[in-house]
Amino acid sequence: MTETNAARLYERIRADEELTKTLFRQALQDPKGTINTILALGQDWDLPVTEAAVKEHLASLDDDTKQWLIKARGGL
Repeated sequence: MTETNAARLYERIRADEELTKTLFRQALQDPKGTINTILALGQDWDLPVTEAAVKEHLASLDDDTKQWLIKARGGL
């Protein structure tokens, strides 16, 4: 299966501990803003994604990330 831009973007974000923490804090306060930040990072890193692709990828994860997203989200 070919890795999607959303998966590549997720892995790149996850590899940067400080960025991951920043996005987590933002998600607690501004879930829609977090999506917009993720979409902008995708553009900046030549990994364009849609909001739907990001949400679909996050929903497919089978790890602890999903649990904090479920708790933190309002719009994620």
